[in-house]
Amino acid sequence: MSILHGKKKFLEHKAYLMRVESLIMTSLAGSGHPTSALSCADIMSALFFYAMRYDPQNPNNSNSDRFILSKGHAAPILYAAWKNAGILTDEDLAHYRSINSVLEGHPTLRFSRTEAATGSLGMGLSIGAGMALSARMDHKDFYTYVLMGDSEITEGSIWEAAEIAAYYNLSNLVAIIDCNRLGQTTETIHGYHLQRYADKFASFGWKTIIIDGHDMQQIMNALEKSRIPNHHPTVIIAKTIKGYGVDSVENKEGFHGKAFKKEELNAILAQMESRFYNAAHYQNGYTWHPHIPLITLLRAERNALE
Repeated sequence: MSILHGKKKFLEHKAYLMRVESLIMTSLAGSGHPTSALSCADIMSALFFYAMRYDPQNPNNSNSDRFILSKGHAAPILYAAWKNAGILTDEDLAHYRSINSVLEGHPTLRFSRTEAATGSLGMGLSIGAGMALSARMDHKDFYTYVLMGDSEITEGSIWEAAEIAAYYNLSNLVAIIDCNRLGQTTETIHGYHLQRYADKFASFGWKTIIIDGHDMQQIMNALEKSRIPNHHPTVIIAKTIKGYGVDSVENKEGFHGKAFKKEELNAILAQMESRFYNAAHYQNGYTWHPHIPLITLLRAERNALE
Protein backbone atom coordinates (compact mmCIF):
# COMPACT_ATOMS: atom_id res chain seq x y z
CA MET A 1 0.00 0.00 0.00
CA SER A 2 1.26 3.50 -0.84
CA ILE A 3 2.35 5.52 2.18
CA LEU A 4 0.42 8.44 0.73
CA HIS A 5 -2.74 6.31 0.79
CA GLY A 6 -2.36 4.48 4.07
CA LYS A 7 -0.62 6.84 6.50
CA LYS A 8 -3.66 8.77 7.71
CA LYS A 9 -5.80 5.68 8.32
CA PHE A 10 -2.96 4.03 10.24
CA LEU A 11 -2.53 7.05 12.50
CA GLU A 12 -6.27 7.35 13.12
CA HIS A 13 -6.30 3.68 14.10
CA LYS A 14 -3.48 4.26 16.59
CA ALA A 15 -5.30 7.27 18.03
CA TYR A 16 -8.44 5.15 18.47
CA LEU A 17 -6.52 2.39 20.26
CA MET A 18 -4.85 4.92 22.55
CA ARG A 19 -8.21 6.44 23.47
CA VAL A 20 -9.62 3.02 24.33
CA GLU A 21 -6.58 2.13 26.42
CA SER A 22 -6.68 5.46 28.26
CA LEU A 23 -10.31 4.86 29.19
CA ILE A 24 -9.71 1.29 30.32
CA MET A 25 -6.67 2.00 32.48
CA THR A 26 -8.25 4.96 34.28
CA SER A 27 -11.48 3.05 34.94
CA LEU A 28 -9.55 0.08 36.31
CA ALA A 29 -7.55 2.43 38.53
CA GLY A 30 -10.64 4.35 39.59
CA SER A 31 -8.76 7.60 39.06
CA GLY A 32 -6.86 9.62 36.50
CA HIS A 33 -7.62 12.14 33.78
CA PRO A 34 -9.28 10.39 30.84
CA THR A 35 -10.87 13.50 29.29
CA SER A 36 -7.48 15.25 29.17
CA ALA A 37 -6.00 12.21 27.44
CA LEU A 38 -8.83 11.94 24.91
CA SER A 39 -8.32 15.47 23.60
CA CYS A 40 -4.71 14.86 22.59
CA ALA A 41 -4.83 11.28 21.27
CA ASP A 42 -4.67 12.35 17.61
CA ILE A 43 -1.67 14.57 18.32
CA MET A 44 0.10 11.81 20.23
CA SER A 45 -0.51 9.31 17.45
CA ALA A 46 1.01 11.64 14.87
CA LEU A 47 3.99 12.39 17.10
CA PHE A 48 4.87 8.81 18.04
CA PHE A 49 4.01 7.10 14.77
CA TYR A 50 4.64 9.79 12.17
CA ALA A 51 7.01 12.55 13.18
CA MET A 52 9.40 11.29 15.84
CA ARG A 53 12.62 9.43 15.07
CA TYR A 54 13.45 6.99 17.85
CA ASP A 55 14.13 3.34 18.53
CA PRO A 56 11.79 1.99 21.24
CA GLN A 57 14.25 -0.79 22.04
CA ASN A 58 17.20 1.58 22.45
CA PRO A 59 16.16 4.40 24.79
CA ASN A 60 19.78 5.46 25.33
CA ASN A 61 20.34 6.47 21.72
CA SER A 62 21.63 10.01 22.12
CA ASN A 63 20.28 11.11 18.75
CA SER A 64 16.67 10.00 19.26
CA ASP A 65 13.97 12.64 19.22
CA ARG A 66 12.73 13.65 22.68
CA PHE A 67 9.15 13.97 23.89
CA ILE A 68 7.97 15.77 27.01
CA LEU A 69 4.37 15.58 28.23
CA SER A 70 4.16 18.94 29.96
CA LYS A 71 0.48 18.36 30.75
CA GLY A 72 1.54 15.44 32.92
CA HIS A 73 -1.94 14.62 34.18
CA ALA A 74 -2.64 13.18 30.70
CA ALA A 75 -0.18 10.38 31.49
CA PRO A 76 -2.57 7.62 30.32
CA ILE A 77 -2.13 8.73 26.71
CA LEU A 78 1.66 8.61 27.10
CA TYR A 79 1.55 5.07 28.45
CA ALA A 80 -0.87 4.06 25.70
CA ALA A 81 1.57 5.42 23.12
CA TRP A 82 4.42 3.37 24.55
CA LYS A 83 2.18 0.31 24.64
CA ASN A 84 1.48 0.77 20.92
CA ALA A 85 5.20 1.23 20.34
CA GLY A 86 5.77 -2.22 21.81
CA ILE A 87 7.26 -1.27 25.19
CA LEU A 88 4.31 -1.77 27.53
CA THR A 89 1.64 -4.47 27.68
CA ASP A 90 -2.04 -4.55 28.52
CA GLU A 91 -1.03 -6.04 31.86
CA ASP A 92 1.23 -3.06 32.55
CA LEU A 93 -1.58 -0.63 31.75
CA ALA A 94 -3.97 -2.56 34.00
CA HIS A 95 -1.73 -1.64 36.96
CA TYR A 96 -1.67 2.10 36.17
CA ARG A 97 -1.54 4.07 39.43
CA SER A 98 -1.02 0.93 41.51
CA ILE A 99 1.42 1.37 44.40
CA ASN A 100 4.07 -0.90 42.84
CA SER A 101 3.62 0.24 39.25
CA VAL A 102 6.09 2.54 37.49
CA LEU A 103 3.13 4.02 35.60
CA GLU A 104 2.26 6.79 38.00
CA GLY A 105 -0.55 9.32 37.73
CA HIS A 106 1.95 11.80 36.34
CA PRO A 107 5.05 10.68 34.43
CA THR A 108 8.14 10.17 36.55
CA LEU A 109 11.57 8.74 35.86
CA ARG A 110 10.50 5.45 37.44
CA PHE A 111 9.21 4.66 33.95
CA SER A 112 12.35 4.36 31.86
CA ARG A 113 10.94 6.08 28.74
CA THR A 114 10.04 9.26 30.61
CA GLU A 115 12.31 12.14 29.59
CA ALA A 116 11.33 14.37 32.51
CA ALA A 117 8.99 14.18 35.49
CA THR A 118 6.01 16.45 34.86
CA GLY A 119 2.92 17.30 36.82
CA SER A 120 3.70 20.77 38.10
CA LEU A 121 2.27 22.58 35.10
CA GLY A 122 4.30 25.07 33.10
CA MET A 123 7.65 23.28 33.42
CA GLY A 124 7.75 21.22 30.22
CA LEU A 125 8.70 23.97 27.79
CA SER A 126 11.68 25.03 29.92
CA ILE A 127 12.91 21.44 30.03
CA GLY A 128 12.36 21.10 26.30
CA ALA A 129 14.27 24.29 25.57
CA GLY A 130 17.18 22.96 27.62
CA MET A 131 17.17 19.68 25.70
CA ALA A 132 17.02 21.48 22.36
CA LEU A 133 19.89 23.75 23.38
CA SER A 134 21.95 20.74 24.51
CA ALA A 135 21.43 19.18 21.07
CA ARG A 136 22.83 22.34 19.49
CA MET A 137 25.85 22.38 21.80
CA ASP A 138 26.55 18.65 21.34
CA HIS A 139 26.12 18.81 17.55
CA LYS A 140 23.16 16.42 17.62
CA ASP A 141 20.28 16.62 15.17
CA PHE A 142 17.40 15.35 17.31
CA TYR A 143 14.18 17.31 17.73
CA THR A 144 12.47 17.93 21.06
CA TYR A 145 8.67 17.91 21.15
CA VAL A 146 6.70 19.35 24.09
CA LEU A 147 2.95 18.81 24.45
CA MET A 148 1.34 21.44 26.66
CA GLY A 149 -2.18 22.12 27.90
CA ASP A 150 -3.82 25.48 27.30
CA SER A 151 -4.32 26.13 31.02
CA GLU A 152 -0.58 26.03 31.73
CA ILE A 153 0.08 28.75 29.15
CA THR A 154 -0.69 31.25 31.94
CA GLU A 155 2.39 30.10 33.87
CA GLY A 156 5.26 32.58 33.80
CA SER A 157 7.82 29.83 33.25
CA ILE A 158 6.27 29.18 29.82
CA TRP A 159 7.15 32.67 28.67
CA GLU A 160 10.64 32.56 30.14
CA ALA A 161 11.18 29.43 28.06
CA ALA A 162 9.56 31.02 25.01
CA GLU A 163 11.95 33.95 25.16
CA ILE A 164 15.12 31.91 25.64
CA ALA A 165 14.14 29.43 22.90
CA ALA A 166 13.65 32.24 20.40
CA TYR A 167 16.84 33.98 21.52
CA TYR A 168 18.89 30.86 20.80
CA ASN A 169 17.02 30.17 17.53
CA LEU A 170 16.04 26.68 18.68
CA SER A 171 14.53 25.48 15.42
CA ASN A 172 14.83 21.92 16.77
CA LEU A 173 12.17 22.66 19.41
CA VAL A 174 8.49 22.05 18.59
CA ALA A 175 5.78 22.89 21.11
CA ILE A 176 2.19 21.75 20.67
CA ILE A 177 -0.68 23.30 22.64
CA ASP A 178 -3.63 20.98 23.25
CA CYS A 179 -6.17 23.79 23.22
CA ASN A 180 -9.27 22.02 24.54
CA ARG A 181 -10.76 25.16 26.12
CA LEU A 182 -11.41 23.69 29.56
CA GLY A 183 -9.20 23.86 32.62
CA GLN A 184 -9.65 22.04 35.89
CA THR A 185 -12.84 23.86 36.85
CA THR A 186 -13.60 26.61 34.32
CA GLU A 187 -12.79 27.78 30.82
CA THR A 188 -9.16 28.68 30.10
CA ILE A 189 -8.06 32.29 29.85
CA HIS A 190 -8.45 32.51 26.06
CA GLY A 191 -10.91 29.69 25.44
CA TYR A 192 -10.96 28.92 21.74
CA HIS A 193 -9.39 32.23 20.69
CA LEU A 194 -6.39 30.41 19.23
CA GLN A 195 -5.03 33.47 17.47
CA ARG A 196 -4.30 35.06 20.85
CA TYR A 197 -1.94 32.21 21.70
CA ALA A 198 -0.36 32.50 18.26
CA ASP A 199 0.12 36.26 18.60
CA LYS A 200 1.84 35.87 21.97
CA PHE A 201 4.30 33.27 20.74
CA ALA A 202 4.90 35.19 17.51
CA SER A 203 5.78 38.27 19.54
CA PHE A 204 8.60 36.26 21.14
CA GLY A 205 9.89 35.19 17.73
CA TRP A 206 8.25 31.79 17.29
CA LYS A 207 6.87 30.30 14.10
CA THR A 208 3.15 29.62 14.74
CA ILE A 209 0.73 27.16 13.13
CA ILE A 210 -2.99 26.90 13.99
CA ILE A 211 -4.77 23.62 13.24
CA ASP A 212 -7.76 21.44 14.02
CA GLY A 213 -6.26 19.00 16.51
CA HIS A 214 -8.65 16.22 15.49
CA ASP A 215 -7.92 16.46 11.76
CA MET A 216 -5.08 14.00 11.23
CA GLN A 217 -4.08 15.47 7.90
CA GLN A 218 -3.75 18.93 9.42
CA ILE A 219 -1.67 17.53 12.29
CA MET A 220 0.63 15.74 9.88
CA ASN A 221 1.02 18.82 7.68
CA ALA A 222 1.87 20.98 10.70
CA LEU A 223 4.49 18.51 11.91
CA GLU A 224 6.02 18.47 8.44
CA LYS A 225 6.18 22.27 8.39
CA SER A 226 7.81 22.29 11.82
CA ARG A 227 10.77 20.33 10.42
CA ILE A 228 11.40 22.66 7.49
CA PRO A 229 14.78 24.31 8.22
CA ASN A 230 14.38 27.79 9.73
CA HIS A 231 15.82 29.86 12.56
CA HIS A 232 12.84 29.82 14.91
CA PRO A 233 11.21 27.40 17.35
CA THR A 234 7.74 26.29 16.26
CA VAL A 235 4.48 26.18 18.20
CA ILE A 236 1.47 24.30 16.87
CA ILE A 237 -1.79 25.53 18.40
CA ALA A 238 -4.28 22.67 18.06
CA LYS A 239 -7.99 23.24 18.66
CA THR A 240 -9.27 20.12 20.39
CA ILE A 241 -12.27 18.94 22.40
CA LYS A 242 -11.87 17.74 25.95
CA GLY A 243 -13.30 14.25 26.29
CA TYR A 244 -13.25 13.80 22.50
CA GLY A 245 -14.87 10.52 21.49
CA VAL A 246 -17.17 10.14 24.51
CA ASP A 247 -20.37 11.92 23.54
CA SER A 248 -21.66 12.39 27.10
CA VAL A 249 -18.70 14.46 28.31
CA GLU A 250 -17.34 16.22 25.23
CA ASN A 251 -16.59 19.91 25.79
CA LYS A 252 -18.38 19.92 29.15
CA GLU A 253 -17.22 21.28 32.49
CA GLY A 254 -17.12 19.09 35.56
CA PHE A 255 -15.32 16.03 34.19
CA HIS A 256 -11.66 16.96 34.73
CA GLY A 257 -9.74 14.26 36.57
CA LYS A 258 -12.73 11.93 36.81
CA ALA A 259 -12.44 8.31 35.70
CA PHE A 260 -15.51 6.57 34.34
CA LYS A 261 -17.02 3.84 36.49
CA LYS A 262 -16.19 0.28 35.49
CA GLU A 263 -19.85 -0.52 34.93
CA GLU A 264 -20.08 2.38 32.43
CA LEU A 265 -17.08 1.29 30.42
CA ASN A 266 -18.57 -1.28 28.05
CA ALA A 267 -21.28 1.11 26.87
CA ILE A 268 -18.77 3.92 26.40
CA LEU A 269 -16.39 1.71 24.41
CA ALA A 270 -19.26 0.48 22.23
CA GLN A 271 -20.30 4.05 21.51
CA MET A 272 -16.72 4.97 20.66
CA GLU A 273 -16.32 1.98 18.33
CA SER A 274 -19.45 3.04 16.47
CA ARG A 275 -18.31 6.63 16.19
CA PHE A 276 -14.82 5.74 14.96
CA TYR A 277 -15.87 2.63 13.07
CA ASN A 278 -13.29 2.82 10.28
CA ALA A 279 -10.43 3.51 12.69
CA ALA A 280 -11.57 0.73 15.00
CA HIS A 281 -11.68 -1.84 12.19
CA TYR A 282 -8.61 -0.72 10.27
CA GLN A 283 -6.51 -3.49 8.72
CA ASN A 284 -2.76 -2.87 8.95
CA GLY A 285 -1.47 -1.67 5.58
CA TYR A 286 2.27 -1.42 6.13
CA THR A 287 5.05 -1.96 8.62
CA TRP A 288 5.93 0.85 11.01
CA HIS A 289 9.64 1.76 11.08
CA PRO A 290 10.26 3.58 14.38
CA HIS A 291 13.82 4.75 13.68
CA ILE A 292 12.85 5.90 10.18
CA PRO A 293 9.94 8.24 10.89
CA LEU A 294 6.96 8.05 8.56
CA ILE A 295 7.37 11.75 7.86
CA THR A 296 10.72 10.94 6.19
CA LEU A 297 9.31 8.04 4.15
CA LEU A 298 6.41 10.19 3.00
CA ARG A 299 8.76 12.95 1.87
CA ALA A 300 10.78 10.40 -0.12
CA GLU A 301 7.65 9.07 -1.80
CA ARG A 302 6.45 12.54 -2.70
CA ASN A 303 9.83 13.34 -4.25
CA ALA A 304 9.65 10.17 -6.30
CA LEU A 305 6.22 11.14 -7.65
CA GLU A 306 7.31 14.64 -8.68
